Amino acid sequence: MSSMAPTWIEGEAGESVGQRMLRSYLRFSRTLTLGVKALVIDGRGRVFLVRHSYVAGWHLPGGGVEVGETVHAALSRELAEEGNIALVGAPVLHGVFFNSRYSRRDHVVLYVVREFRQDRPPQPNYEIVEHGFFHYNAVPEDSSPATRRRIAEVLEGAPKSERW
Repeated sequence: MSSMAPTWIEGEAGESVGQRMLRSYLRFSRTLTLGVKALVIDGRGRVFLVRHSYVAGWHLPGGGVEVGETVHAALSRELAEEGNIALVGAPVLHGVFFNSRYSRRDHVVLYVVREFRQDRPPQPNYEIVEHGFFHYNAVPEDSSPATRRRIAEVLEGAPKSERW
């Protein structure tokens, strides 16, 4: 190509059109995945946990953020679906965590929820087979390590990790 070729054709430092297209494809095709979870704490210091049908152990409620959905909307939706929990106050952002166990591009946004309403406990279903509020230092033994770490960070002052 001539030295007068625009950079969008030639690319940087002599990069060919094919190389530039490949770089653009790789940049945009490797999508980031984003999930949202909540550490829901009631007035007695208990945390709400769920047990799924498809993964072992107890976990914080939450799930994926859908295309076109805000993180806050996803949090509200997941809490309603998994715990029949409605936000009545603003959740507090605790952190954004890299979740390498799911993929090399997955992140989890964790909110602390203290102002909520649960008119009735949810009914177990095909996804959530069990749920409950547990005192923060007496969660079930098979709670996930990430669940235990987040509880310790928020309620016991443990150092915060960047990894889920």
